[in-house]
Amino acid sequence: MNKVVEIRELGWQEYPVAWEYQEQLFQKIVAIKLANRNAEMPIITPNYLLWVTHPHVYTLGKSGSMDNLLLSETQLAQKGATFYKINRGGDITYHGPGQLVGYPILDLENFFTDIHQYLRYLEEAVILTLKEYGLEASRSEGETGVWLGVGTPFARKICALGVRASRWVTMHGFALNVNVDLGYFDHIIPCGIKGKAVTSLQVELGVNQVDENEVKQKIAKHFKALFACEFLN
Repeated sequence: MNKVVEIRELGWQEYPVAWEYQEQLFQKIVAIKLANRNAEMPIITPNYLLWVTHPHVYTLGKSGSMDNLLLSETQLAQKGATFYKINRGGDITYHGPGQLVGYPILDLENFFTDIHQYLRYLEEAVILTLKEYGLEASRSEGETGVWLGVGTPFARKICALGVRASRWVTMHGFALNVNVDLGYFDHIIPCGIKGKAVTSLQVELGVNQVDENEVKQKIAKHFKALFACEFLN
């Protein structure tokens, strides 16, 4: 078992570039696992946590509906946004400036073989981070991600999750709204869920700007504790 997770800062990156990079790391791990089946001396599989910021983009998961995108191609261009159908679970979501996106590319056989536990750990890392800012976030039954005001008329989503897993290797991940322009969510039915709002850390704290690097460090701290891993920078 290898519980070392290499952190890679991708910075500002167009969505398809980051997606292709994820695929390369994903396929690298899968190839090692397949080779290990017949190897006398198995090679340990690596793990990665990618941090990235995307320009305005909408992505639709494999189980999602095009009806949840409310813009035409022309309108997308007018908004300076792009759109991609991708191979993660879940429906439609938005990525853009002011949003903290994390892509864990992990071999879960290094940790535990339970995809539901994996999703709950990602959610918990965000929930614990928000608690440090005085916000009581939680899960919403039957809906992945992290929410505020669950069980009230003011339920609102602050973090979306969407992952792919094959042979216990993961890709894609989570997107936490920190200083994001929430107006971009008006052009979709986020995650295919009607009648519920989307929010950000900036809005909830009532401040002009939240330190995104500080938020990132807090999530990483909780991720490290939950997965009982070590980081390699």
